[in-house]
Amino acid sequence: MPAFPRNSSIATRLALGHGALLAALILVTSGVFYFGTVGVLDRSVDGKIVSISNRLLDTYQARPLGELVEEIDRELTDGIDSDTEIFLVTAPSGERVVGNLSQWPTQGLPTGRLLNREVIRDGRPSSARLIVRKLPKGGLLYVGRDLGEQRSIRALVWHALEVAAAVSLVLVVLGAWLFRHQLERRISGIRRTAHEIEAGNLDRRIAISGDDEFARLALDINRMLDRIEQLMNGVRQVSNAIAHDLRTPLGRVRARLDEALRRETTTAGLADAARTAIDGIDDLIVLFNKLLQIAKAESGMRAEALERVDLSRIVSDMGELYDAAAEERCVRLRVSGDDSVWTLGDHDLLASAVASLIDNAIKYAGPGSKVELTTHSGPQQVAIVVRDDGPGVPSEELPRLTQRFYRMDRARSQPGNGLGLAIVSAIATLHGGELQLLNAAPGLRASILLPRADAPQTERAAARVPAASG
Repeated sequence: MPAFPRNSSIATRLALGHGALLAALILVTSGVFYFGTVGVLDRSVDGKIVSISNRLLDTYQARPLGELVEEIDRELTDGIDSDTEIFLVTAPSGERVVGNLSQWPTQGLPTGRLLNREVIRDGRPSSARLIVRKLPKGGLLYVGRDLGEQRSIRALVWHALEVAAAVSLVLVVLGAWLFRHQLERRISGIRRTAHEIEAGNLDRRIAISGDDEFARLALDINRMLDRIEQLMNGVRQVSNAIAHDLRTPLGRVRARLDEALRRETTTAGLADAARTAIDGIDDLIVLFNKLLQIAKAESGMRAEALERVDLSRIVSDMGELYDAAAEERCVRLRVSGDDSVWTLGDHDLLASAVASLIDNAIKYAGPGSKVELTTHSGPQQVAIVVRDDGPGVPSEELPRLTQRFYRMDRARSQPGNGLGLAIVSAIATLHGGELQLLNAAPGLRASILLPRADAPQTERAAARVPAASG
């Protein structure tokens, strides 16, 4: 493994590793090609030499020597491989009988084995591949091939591989440089965006191009930045709202206590002022608890506690809970919908969200109105819908209803602090859903849309029992 410098970038290390792998691949491919071509040629030549020597021995071992001599003459004059073939027959005394060798090796020659030797063929020095066989009646048979053509082919293949290796090396270096350049360009874009965000430009986002891993990473980071910006805006809005909306009740509490200290001299008067201050402080505590509830929901602190929840049961329970309050305000509250509507959620948070929607509908619809509480189950999504036929909300006001501390002018005479729908929206977001507010003409339609979940096995088994018995 190559030793990379410790201060080198990941792009450099990846580029070098990529180049090293390509270089190794080129070397292995070149080796396979070289031995696959030259080796096949060598094996082919060896096979021909052995085959011809075996054929000559098998055919002419029981015949007169003259017939073998005539056959070798035919082999040398038939024009087939005449520029490379080698034949020689020697007498028992070692003299040449027939063949195209004028000088040949005679000492230390093992018979029946392929050998490389230098010979004089047709008056010219030649490197030969030979096999020597003993003749039945004495003498030796030499069969072989001149290696000049093979050496030329080997040199040609080797030269071609050298050129290919040089070109491949240039391409590897160029490819590694391009790889490193592209990688650093994509990473530098992410780093540049991170530095701008660090400097305070929170609306900066990473440019997305293509559909590769970097594009998906940029998309995930952009979603994270959107969420961070949303939370930062929420914190900013809460800070502004606290500065404006909490100043008045705190001022009233302080003014009442200051007036009591300056004017009240009786125990009863001071006690009344203390009770008034306590009531005001209790209202502030309720307000801060609601802000904390929103913060917990938006941060996902209870996401790990999600379980299968039957929304129809929650809606039914909340309907019974608010039935008396609706009757007291002369509002008709009706509960309907699908029998079994399941989602993954926190039972207490969802119940709190439904209660807030029902309370708003009863409070602002007015006497004589009707509030409908229903549940719906679809293939991918379930819904809790609270609809009233009251005066409704102007279309331009709908997007602002979920803002913290926002209250319409006609709602300021009612008790409240403008956090109810903000809490419902945060709870829906925590559960992977959303709060949808629409004009019902007349009235307002508030829907909590959530992902659908399968019913527990016990519920599915209970649902199958009546069908089977029927």
